[in-house]
Amino acid sequence: MTGPVVVGLDGSAASLTAAWWAAHEAAERPLPLLLLHSWTTQPFDVPDAEEPHGKQYGRTVLRRTAGELLDRHGDLALSTELVDVPAARALLDRGESAAVLVLGSRGHGSVASFLLGSISLRVLGVAPCPAVTVRAGDPVVEAGPDHPAAAGRDEIVVGLSEPGPASGPLLEFALTAARAHGLRVRAVRALQSSLLVSPAQQASVEDADRRREERERGLLAAVLGPWRERFPGVPVVEQVTTGPATQVLLSAAVRGRLTVVGRRRHVSRHTWKLGPVAHAALHHVPCPVAVVPHD
Repeated sequence: MTGPVVVGLDGSAASLTAAWWAAHEAAERPLPLLLLHSWTTQPFDVPDAEEPHGKQYGRTVLRRTAGELLDRHGDLALSTELVDVPAARALLDRGESAAVLVLGSRGHGSVASFLLGSISLRVLGVAPCPAVTVRAGDPVVEAGPDHPAAAGRDEIVVGLSEPGPASGPLLEFALTAARAHGLRVRAVRALQSSLLVSPAQQASVEDADRRREERERGLLAAVLGPWRERFPGVPVVEQVTTGPATQVLLSAAVRGRLTVVGRRRHVSRHTWKLGPVAHAALHHVPCPVAVVPHD
């Protein structure tokens, strides 16, 4: 995986948390980091007096954030860019050559819920490279792996809708991140639940579900075999569970430092769609979420 880690900054607390995550990721890989600010897209809480001076505000945001990141990661290859095009367009343009795009998302009260704006949703839906959303105030991101909460978030969780070629980009992203951070990968596959049956049929249905899980676990192990050889130092856990895909993934993501989901590539920036599992992960998983495009 080559190219820089690109993070979009608007001066909000959410974008600053995203910058902390992006800097740590860039330092661990290692990759260069690009801080990107569109002065045409200002946060809602910028005082009116500053609005006519959007460029100056943008320069201040970039300079202040760069200084804070370099204080923590002194050897980081960091650059900044101030642009005068809409933020989504700028991010998508940089995504053509980036390793990953990083976006901030506002937390929502005391529950793990993302508030995603139109810019984030569009970028997540059509970005040519993996795109990551980071929740504002995430203690593990802001304090680093020494925070007590990090002990309970020791996995990179990757949701696989099918154990075939489409899973390759997701597994590569997850395993690369796990190797960089010394974590294990949990590969999660959800199977559709059986139809409702009578109590007399329940035992036979449950037995059939167990046999199906065993078969699917074998298929998943076969898919993971070459990846285990390619990343020999990364532990990989297989999880095949019968149940709704969103529920299975959200339950598995409780221990996630990062959750990885996929989406189909789209031929146009104007036509995009995120599936229900990706939507659920983006809005309810408490850790950063990576959306990885695949064919």
